[in-house]
Amino acid sequence: MNSFAPNDPISSFEAVSWFFEEAANYLQLSDGIKDLLRNPWRVIHTQVPVRMNDGKINVFQGYRVQHNGARGPYKGGIRFHPDATRDDVTALSCLMTWKNALADVPFGGAKGGVQCDPSKMDLVELNSLTRRFTQNIEHILGPNRDIPAPDMGTNSQVMAWMMDAYGQINGHTPSIVTGKPIELGGSYGREAAPGKGAVIALSVWAKLVNYELKDRKVAIQGFGQVGKAAAENLIKLGCIIVAISDVNGGIYNSTGLNIDRLNEYFQENQTVVGFESSDAVSNRELIELPCDILVPAAISEVINSRNANSIKANVILEGANYPVTPAADKILNESGVAILPDILVNAGGVIVSYFEWVQNTQQFRWTEEHVNRELERYINDSVKTAYALSGSVQTLRHASYIVAVERVARAVELRGFV
Repeated sequence: MNSFAPNDPISSFEAVSWFFEEAANYLQLSDGIKDLLRNPWRVIHTQVPVRMNDGKINVFQGYRVQHNGARGPYKGGIRFHPDATRDDVTALSCLMTWKNALADVPFGGAKGGVQCDPSKMDLVELNSLTRRFTQNIEHILGPNRDIPAPDMGTNSQVMAWMMDAYGQINGHTPSIVTGKPIELGGSYGREAAPGKGAVIALSVWAKLVNYELKDRKVAIQGFGQVGKAAAENLIKLGCIIVAISDVNGGIYNSTGLNIDRLNEYFQENQTVVGFESSDAVSNRELIELPCDILVPAAISEVINSRNANSIKANVILEGANYPVTPAADKILNESGVAILPDILVNAGGVIVSYFEWVQNTQQFRWTEEHVNRELERYINDSVKTAYALSGSVQTLRHASYIVAVERVARAVELRGFV
């Protein structure tokens, strides 16, 4: 493992490539294989014109990046976000390749995005945006080619629109997207899977290293799909949630927050800010609060070289994609902080997406109990596999990348790509 890391700031793609290079060098891959695995197979950049409600036409920039399909159809989310740039989407497509390989689901990696602010658009405008974007990339999609899913700024409703837009051209094809509403072929357990899966990963790791979870204080940055489900499942393990935030800000109570009442408050107010018996904190301050376990479950690069030395948690559970930069990763590792990496921890969503795809293909719905049982089995296997290697390569992140990269490289060789 290299003793140095690139200084911040670096691009998202450079950061993901850094972690890949470490694994590729450990595996002694040839330069040709490294070039093939480092860079995306295909990048689509499309303009997405939408007539807004005021009659004006706004032209948004859309991307679909297919990184690697050696292990199966491309798979990855669609995000609607102002920062959904080509570099960001490309980095996330790489992460999907490694995440799917580590989880051992039969998919390659892809990601899509449209640069927009969905909070400033109504349902009519978002519907139009989704359909135009889908039509523009329809020729590279397919249940055995490329299967989108929800991501930041999108949800099951957006997936329903995508499915319908694709179906108007190709006929009814529920397996074209995952993360759909239950009524349209979605899977039970899919919505909670990213956060639930993260907590399963933490629980498996904790047993392996004899880390007692009961009464551990947890701070969670993000109260979206990942953060909310993570909080609910951490409570079941006896953890104490002391801080939570959303895009508007955060709240802190050193003795613990009542998550049931917070859920009710959030439903009424669409924010955690102002919740009873709590102190206001910023998202930046939450990262540095005293706690045992820190869960960055919102955006990328929130832990970097500027704040890594101020982290007080001894465990970081990466619920978000790429929340820790390479420079911060080095600082935290040297400080003895245990980091459970994103490609291992937040695979719950794509694992249950795989289950949904299987159910759509077979036209046979699973019960939620069956979904959760299989989710636990997949994550249990992934964590144990990565942990078994981590002792000889120092960190769980390095071990996770080695397992993932080796699986993809082997698939490339077996298929005769080169």
